[in-house]
Amino acid sequence: MNRDDLIEELSTQIADRRVLAAIAAVPRDVFVPPSMRAEAWVNTSLPIGQGQTISQPTVVARMCELIELRGGETVLDVGTGSGYHAAVLAQLAARVISIERHAELSRGAREALDAANVRNVELVIGDGTLGHPPEAPYDAINVGAASAHGVPPALCEQLADGGRLVVPVDGGSQRLTLIRRRGGRLEEARHEPVRFVPLVTRASGSP
Repeated sequence: MNRDDLIEELSTQIADRRVLAAIAAVPRDVFVPPSMRAEAWVNTSLPIGQGQTISQPTVVARMCELIELRGGETVLDVGTGSGYHAAVLAQLAARVISIERHAELSRGAREALDAANVRNVELVIGDGTLGHPPEAPYDAINVGAASAHGVPPALCEQLADGGRLVVPVDGGSQRLTLIRRRGGRLEEARHEPVRFVPLVTRASGSP
């Protein structure tokens, strides 16, 4: 399977042409381990180490579609992983700040982003459940791991008026959940089922 095959497959499920163009613009093979580059354009998740995965392109595209980026936004990406999702977001927004707990993954993501010539992504090492207050509020927030305890409150607090937050919420079964801020009110809509690695929180006992 190659890039064109993947885009053709995604076009049957994703209506936003800008999102499809963003997926096509990012060389996914740069973001996977060298031993898996033959599978880079297959529409599936792949392991990247540290118990993490590079997400399935369909899910990346769908999450980007849900947060409705138009080009001028600042986006917080929680869970850098390989850097692939941040790279796609960077095609759709002005600036992406991506936060990752694992320093080793963040270093690898920086190398991959540089190799892909993605320049508008800033990487931060830290606890993504706390967001990144210095750059808040954010026009959009993307969470690339499943939250078992609802949406982390800090992320909601860092969402700008009119902002959108997409997160897999695991309440027995994972579903993509879209949060939209309208003034002081948060509106929530649950969408299709997905499967993500867990979002590690301080409550889970992780450092």
